[in-house]
Amino acid sequence: MKTANKTLAMILVAAAGMLGITARASDSDQEILPTTKQERNLIREGNSLYRQKRFAEAEVKYRKALEEVPQSETALFNLAASLIRQSGSADPNSGNNPIKDASEILRQLGKDGFDTNLSGKAFYNLGNIAFNNNDFAGAVDMYKHSLRKNPDDDKARQNLRIAQKKLEQQQQDQQNNQDKQNQDQQQNQDQQQQQQDKQNQDQQNQDQQQNQDQQQQQDKKDQQKKQQQQQQMSNSNADKILKAMENEEATTRKRVEAEKKKAAAARKKQVTNPW
Repeated sequence: MKTANKTLAMILVAAAGMLGITARASDSDQEILPTTKQERNLIREGNSLYRQKRFAEAEVKYRKALEEVPQSETALFNLAASLIRQSGSADPNSGNNPIKDASEILRQLGKDGFDTNLSGKAFYNLGNIAFNNNDFAGAVDMYKHSLRKNPDDDKARQNLRIAQKKLEQQQQDQQNNQDKQNQDQQQNQDQQQQQQDKQNQDQQNQDQQQNQDQQQQQDKKDQQKKQQQQQQMSNSNADKILKAMENEEATTRKRVEAEKKKAAAARKKQVTNPW
């Protein structure tokens, strides 16, 4: 945070001619609200310190001027300018936020200030703060408000054109980034879909192979069963043939034995007959 504030302060100082913070001298502008001599003296002292870049000491003078005249718009405006100039040296651990405090003062002056010229400058400085924070949309809005208050402010008009160009570039960069993100997202989706399709195809191939293996195993079992049945049939036929041969042999043996008995009986009968 401290580094960021320091960078911001350096930008504000370097761009003083175009995007710098405007401070107001009380003794040269028209006063609308009542003032006191002490208030004006304190503002002059603060302005002198401000020009010497002794911003913290200038802040003290502006605050004392506000103690004299709390509604002093010049003291408020210059106090905001001195706070912004101190943003680079602020301790982030102290809880102080000079830019935030200054922005609140400037918004109040821009919205409710009686001095139109001062209100325009308040919006101008708010535009500078937004610009240096890369909030180009906010800067464009603030510069437009400034020009509504002070239409002849050439610096505000010039800064408005710069902020508009920066905003266009920022929006283009954001669109390019979004397009790149969309493209990357689409590529990721395509890759995921390809991986999913490959996984599905691999699973289908695996299932198909398993089905083929199962079918081959079933065919093999069926073939073995058929062979077993054929073997059983062959064995059964062989048994039948063997049985038939045995039966035929037994029949033949009985016939032969019967013929032998018949022949023997005939011989016996011939022997016993007398001559």
